[in-house]
Amino acid sequence: MAVGRARSGISPLSALMFQGGIGVVGLVAILAFGIPVQNDGLSWRQGIAWGCLGAFATYGVLIALTRIPGLFPDNLERQMRNLHDFAASFGAAVLVALSVVAGVGEELLFRGAVQGWLTGSLGEVTAIAVASLLFGLVHYISFTYFLVATGLGLVLGSAYALSDSLAMVMIWHAVYDMVALFCLLRFPHWFGVSPRHHP
Repeated sequence: MAVGRARSGISPLSALMFQGGIGVVGLVAILAFGIPVQNDGLSWRQGIAWGCLGAFATYGVLIALTRIPGLFPDNLERQMRNLHDFAASFGAAVLVALSVVAGVGEELLFRGAVQGWLTGSLGEVTAIAVASLLFGLVHYISFTYFLVATGLGLVLGSAYALSDSLAMVMIWHAVYDMVALFCLLRFPHWFGVSPRHHP
C-alpha cells in the first residue's frame, strides 16, 4: 500500500484511528463503569477455532440469504459498490489491519461495554437485542444493510453470552470482515458489482 490518501479520500491512518477510537471508547466505558467482561469461557485455541468457524459459517449463510429473491426490502448492489470502491482503495495489509482493529474495537464497545452493562439491568436477552440494534444503527447505510448488521450483532451477542469469551467474538468479527472484504474484491459479481477500470 502506497503511503498517502487512498482513492476513497480516507487515509489508511485515519481509517485505522477511527476504528481504534471505537475500541478506546468501549474500553474506557468498561473501566469507568466497572462493567464485567467475560473472557474465560474458552481457551485461546478454542476461541480461535470457534471464531474462524463462526465467521465462515455466518458469511456463508449471508451469501445464501442474498440469493433468495425479495428477501431483503432493497437491493444491496449500491451499498456493495460503495464498499467495493472503499476496499479497493486500500492495500491488503491495511484491510487486514482494519478488520482486526474493527473486530477488537467494535466488540469491546458493543458486546463488552453495551451488552455487558445492559445485562445487569435488563437481562441477557434484552441486552443482546438492544446492543444489536445499536450495532445495526451505527452501520446504517440502507435499511437492508441495517438488517444485515443487526442480524450479525444478534449472532455475535448470542455467541458471547453462550461462550463467555469476548476474545472469541473479536476473532469471529475480524475474520468475518476479512472474508467479506476478500470475497467482495475477488468475486464482485456475487454482489452484482462490476469493477471499475481505471486507465
